[in-house]
Amino acid sequence: MKIIAVGRNYIDHAKELNNPVPSVPVIFMKPDTALLKDNKDFYYPEFSNDVHYEVEVVIRICNEGKHVSPKFAHKYYDAIGLGIDFTARDIQAAHKEQGLPWELAKSFDHSAVISPLIPKEEFEGVDSIDFSLLKNAIRVQSGNTKDMIFDFETLITFISKYITLRKGDLIYTGTPVGVGAIQIGDKFEGFIGNRPMFTCQIK
Repeated sequence: MKIIAVGRNYIDHAKELNNPVPSVPVIFMKPDTALLKDNKDFYYPEFSNDVHYEVEVVIRICNEGKHVSPKFAHKYYDAIGLGIDFTARDIQAAHKEQGLPWELAKSFDHSAVISPLIPKEEFEGVDSIDFSLLKNAIRVQSGNTKDMIFDFETLITFISKYITLRKGDLIYTGTPVGVGAIQIGDKFEGFIGNRPMFTCQIK
């Protein structure tokens, strides 16, 4: 099982970080040790002073696929959830300045909160899923999958050109505008529509 994540997949988020809007998906990886399940606490890492939250819709791959064609891409995921991509922004900025990879900023232990996954069939339409993140009971991010630059099927098609997708893989599909720093004591709650998906306390 692997975690494939997408950067800059919402125009307003790319702009808030002063990044160019991509013409092809921006892809990075997280190891399975990054997963944080079952509403467990997140412990602020000692190697960063500027960890940020990024709420993201997550899809689960259900079939092995290489060079998946666009017309069949919808058959390659079966469930949808919500997660947080925690990012050590200070490390990321230092690495970007030197043209280095993002892994240390993105792939550290427990940097990928994941909710329970909902069967795809329970959604009226996957192209218009509302989701949001509350920080200490205040909404800090809200988005809708219709605003993604690259939709689920496009991501599956693109990624599978380079990386074989396998059953159980997770794709974190990008975050909308509104990312920000976390502090010890913060409580985060994620929602798809009005449905609670996860809670995460920062320790």
